[in-house]
Amino acid sequence: MKRLAKWRLISLFAILALILSGCGEPFLSTLQPAGEVADMQYGLMKLSTYIMVGVILVVMIIFVLVFFRFRRKDDKIPKQVEGSHKLEIIWTVIPILLLLILAVPTVAATFKLADVSKMDQKNTKALVINVRSHLYWWDFEYPGQKIVTSQELVVPTNEKVYFSLKSMDVKHAFWIPAVGGKMDTNTDNINKFWLEFDSKKADEAGNLFYGKCAELCGPSHALMDFKVKTMSRDQFDGWVKAMQNVKEPQKATTAAAQQGQEIFNKSCVGCHAVTQQPKPEAARLAPNLTNFGDRSRVAGILDHNKTEIKNWIRNPETYKPGNKMTGKYPEMSEDQLNALSEYLMGLKVQQ
Repeated sequence: MKRLAKWRLISLFAILALILSGCGEPFLSTLQPAGEVADMQYGLMKLSTYIMVGVILVVMIIFVLVFFRFRRKDDKIPKQVEGSHKLEIIWTVIPILLLLILAVPTVAATFKLADVSKMDQKNTKALVINVRSHLYWWDFEYPGQKIVTSQELVVPTNEKVYFSLKSMDVKHAFWIPAVGGKMDTNTDNINKFWLEFDSKKADEAGNLFYGKCAELCGPSHALMDFKVKTMSRDQFDGWVKAMQNVKEPQKATTAAAQQGQEIFNKSCVGCHAVTQQPKPEAARLAPNLTNFGDRSRVAGILDHNKTEIKNWIRNPETYKPGNKMTGKYPEMSEDQLNALSEYLMGLKVQQ
């Protein structure tokens, strides 16, 4: 009875695992590819899985046939096949063929994904984004457009977007599960690769994909998220133009926001920029907030509203242990937090 109960429990877990394996959201799941890179990687995963399952099935079928057909019925020694050249050739050639079937498309895809020659061309027209990782946030610089944003990557759909990856402190890894990746961001060298965002899949995902740090980097590694906002090329060009026009801090439009701007200028502006005058990457101490009001998350993980802004400013250590914002400014009253959140929510470039 105990054995039967165990098998029932194992069967239940197996069924649940099978059901849950089909779950996934289009903005996050690697099993719902949303671009050329993700499609290639998903295809390779399926090919390797088919090969493995095929090998298991063949071995199991042979095992069952041999088990029942050649069961020992008497004391006679069966015919020995030791040293059979035919069998040795068969079980040597078959694995070689399977490896070739897997290796050829894998090598071809590797070379295709590694081709970043277009971004290295002088006066290239390709969209290049410099990704800089920090504890525990992301910095996105568009060198050709001379703009910088943080925590929310904005990209056009249906074209290759090239990335230059580097870390400003410890090793991280840049990964957008539904679109492709991942690749390490190192402190001593720059890694490069490209992604393509499919417009139809982006629509299914609400034009917002989730990005992750995929390298254990500290106590808030699991919270080092960023968001990827997708749009058409025309919309992207409009966003770029709007960002480029922010040369000076945006003026507060209400009395509360004006008070918040004064607080910001005293307590926050030393680390956070609110204009498009890109500093040297080493001097970017905290996320650029030029378009903070347009974003979808606070600190990459919290809902984008005034309540969560206040919660984050009040005690960032609660949400991201080990972050570098904790203790960098004086404690604020509720009125000051209300004013500051009002000002931050008004920092918009997409009117």
